[in-house]
Amino acid sequence: MFIDKVHINVKAGAGGAGCMSFRREAHVPKGGPDGGDGGHGGNVVLEADAAVSTLIDYRFKHHFKARRGTHGKGSRMHGANGEDIVLKVPVGTVVRSYDDESGQTGEVLADLVRDGQRFTVARGGRGGRGNTHFVTSTRRAPAFAELGEPGDELSVELEMKLLADVALVGVPSAGKSSLIARMSAAKPKIADYPFTTLAPNLGVATSGDDSFVIADVPGLIEGAHEGRGLGHEFLRHIERTALIVHVVDMTGGYEGRDPLEDYRIINEELKRYAAELDARPRVVVANKMDAVRNDEALQEGVRRLEAQLKQDSIAAAGGDEFASSPLDPKLYQVSALTGEGVDALKAALATKVKHLREEARAEAADAQDFEKVWELKRDARDHAFTVQREENGTFSVSGTRIERMVLQTDQDNEEAVTFLQHRFRRIGLDDALRDAGARDGDEVVIAGLCFEYESGLAVDDVYAELDF
Repeated sequence: MFIDKVHINVKAGAGGAGCMSFRREAHVPKGGPDGGDGGHGGNVVLEADAAVSTLIDYRFKHHFKARRGTHGKGSRMHGANGEDIVLKVPVGTVVRSYDDESGQTGEVLADLVRDGQRFTVARGGRGGRGNTHFVTSTRRAPAFAELGEPGDELSVELEMKLLADVALVGVPSAGKSSLIARMSAAKPKIADYPFTTLAPNLGVATSGDDSFVIADVPGLIEGAHEGRGLGHEFLRHIERTALIVHVVDMTGGYEGRDPLEDYRIINEELKRYAAELDARPRVVVANKMDAVRNDEALQEGVRRLEAQLKQDSIAAAGGDEFASSPLDPKLYQVSALTGEGVDALKAALATKVKHLREEARAEAADAQDFEKVWELKRDARDHAFTVQREENGTFSVSGTRIERMVLQTDQDNEEAVTFLQHRFRRIGLDDALRDAGARDGDEVVIAGLCFEYESGLAVDDVYAELDF
């Protein structure tokens, strides 16, 4: 089954708790703190794998959870890190954030276009630090440790877009499946009725020493850009291809269609679906040139299409007849049934693909690393926090980093709470609450826990020398 879009929920492992412990050995009457750190939670990682061709593994299983880190122990024994969970996806998978409630997708998180490329979609929580980390020059025996951080949890959309050098497009029954079967070893279903092809087919075509991947995209109809005839499901597979090959049925099919009108319809659908497809390198192929019935009408159709193609090529070049155009002005005449003209077409496509690959390699050197970009965005969001005054007079504080601080704190441990107050001051929360209008005695809610705001609270700054 060809599955190219799924929604899954991923949850990274929580970090293990740090240990509050003191060295206790014979002849060592005043052993210092020796609590070990908790292990980090496991990450959820997406990995592009060329051996995977569909997202069917995620059709019925939608929830994936990595293991948590284990707790630290005394004698500076650190907990083990949780094991990462690696989810294999096809090369060409786009990862987007997804809102389960609204059913809307958000920003693109990653675009996995290389075999073996990895992306950490959910980061495991850091392990809590043991009490050895909180020793200062004035407090030599801190009696608290951090709890582990919770791991990231989010829903994402995985959308597979075929990675092919060449995409065959055209109206239903234009002969695309026959052409890919003639050009490669692909064995698509071929029949004399529309929409025989319901899922894209891939094949490898060879010409001399060069080879390229070719995709047969199911037939498009007028209104495909609006989703008619599953248009969106098919059109997205064209977005990644370097070269578009527009196959035109010169016989008009059993409906007696006008080949020139079919050509115009497909061009318009590509343009309306994504404007950049209009500037994508394109080749037009006149198929079924072996037809003998009413040969004069066939040749007239070829002349009309050639004239239109030349006109469109000049327009695509900005009106300059001698400028380079993304639309090849030559009409390639072939017969997928007899093989006539197919070798010449393959040679031309192989040359164009080779040139486009060289351009793509040059562009790839300057391409953004999604992993780094996403990490920077995620860190910026994590460090930000907001203070909002509610209708009942309480102040609600939200922000990933500050909520994790609260969750890592043992609220029953006075020293741990003192350290949390120190961290609040360091990140500017006290100032933000005061600026928002907080007064002594006001209730502040963070991560579901309630605190009382005291502007003149004197905090013993024994942890000022620690850099967190």
